[in-house]
Amino acid sequence: MLVVGAGPAGTRAAETLVAHGVAPIVVDEGARSGGQIYRRPPEGFKRPAAALYGFEARKAEAVHGALDGLRERIDYRPGTLIWNIEGGVALALGPEGVERIAFDALILATGAMDRVIPFPGWTLPGVFTMGGSQVALKAQGCAIGDPVVFMGTGPLLYLVAYQYVHAGARVAAVLDTSRLSQAIPVFPGLLLGGRTLAKGLWYMTWLRAAGVPVRAGVTPVAAEGDAALEAVRYRDRRGREHRIACTGLGIGYSVKSEVQLAELAGCEMAFDPLAQQWLPQADEDGRALEGSVYLAGDGAGVAGADAAEVRGRLAALALLADKGIATDRALQGRLRAKLRRIMRFRNALERALPAPFHLARTLPDKTVICRCEAITAGDIRQGRALEPAEMNRAKAFTRVGMGRCQGRVCGPAAAQILAAARGCRVEEVGRLRGQAPVKPLVIRAGAEAAVEDRSRAASI
Repeated sequence: MLVVGAGPAGTRAAETLVAHGVAPIVVDEGARSGGQIYRRPPEGFKRPAAALYGFEARKAEAVHGALDGLRERIDYRPGTLIWNIEGGVALALGPEGVERIAFDALILATGAMDRVIPFPGWTLPGVFTMGGSQVALKAQGCAIGDPVVFMGTGPLLYLVAYQYVHAGARVAAVLDTSRLSQAIPVFPGLLLGGRTLAKGLWYMTWLRAAGVPVRAGVTPVAAEGDAALEAVRYRDRRGREHRIACTGLGIGYSVKSEVQLAELAGCEMAFDPLAQQWLPQADEDGRALEGSVYLAGDGAGVAGADAAEVRGRLAALALLADKGIATDRALQGRLRAKLRRIMRFRNALERALPAPFHLARTLPDKTVICRCEAITAGDIRQGRALEPAEMNRAKAFTRVGMGRCQGRVCGPAAAQILAAARGCRVEEVGRLRGQAPVKPLVIRAGAEAAVEDRSRAASI
């Protein structure tokens, strides 16, 4: 059995399997377990867990300790990328090169990545995603600039700004594209967040008390600079334009699920109108393809670290049940109830802090959308003259999504632009289909895999 990912979901899935006498293979891209949310610093890093993870220090240490405690009972392979899945085999690139990992059951705990909505100047040196800003602080103990501005929306906006100020960095402003009024209709659902909601409100209050300007209802205008970032411009809720000097800008609109491996594994995909993303389909326990593929954590739909731990356990229990191994059904019931509560809160949170997807539809023609291939919003709109019916045709005509990110960054914004140009809903233009390799490989690795494929074919 194979578990992909060693964050909260993958760790709890592996722990549950081991508790029932199953020793899985656990593969993770990171050099150390914890995933993105509980990313572990390099060996010898001096900052304590309380400084790195704040209120979540105990949870982070619990997840780290759980995986560390399993090391002698599982086949753990850190620093390893799963770049394709086909026919019950996962193709991996690790320290020893390319290898094939056969599995009879697969738990995908692939997590999430920053959701980016491009705007003029976002490709300047000094502009980072929110997650990238957090990684710089956690893994390297450094800030992305001095001073720094954070712009976007979602829980990470205030968490990362708090972490930066708490670490001693200068934060010039926090610019939120959402408005307080958007939270009022869903306030009952937000109350289900309990401690999570309280922490978010505390971060906002703490930042203001620390003298950090917090602005809501803003509209990004541009990042400015010649060779590197020098300032960011935005409009306030009344339409007045402002300029803030900075050398670092963190941007992000919450996160989006990493779904490429799920698609390659054969999972059915469906459009989620709230997340504005195509997601793999699974039942409440994470069962996507009964008896073979299970989804856990944010890769099945963004719900946060607490939900990821619950989903990891549920996916493992579903797998065990499908293999005829006895499990605690009462525990499953409690986990399902907990997950339902978290999901009601997360649904309300997404509505209270919505990503401004509409901004992508009205971007100036010269705005770069696909930074790998230097494709602009105008290129996508002009590609409509060739009548692309959906995103994969637009990809063929313009090369959008053919770079290093494989469309994970540029694809959603490009879809919004194409949909606006065609005058239709974004789901009608489809999605960029998952392609292997899901992330860049060194040429030697790709060549090794191709040679082995030819050798296998010749021997049949």
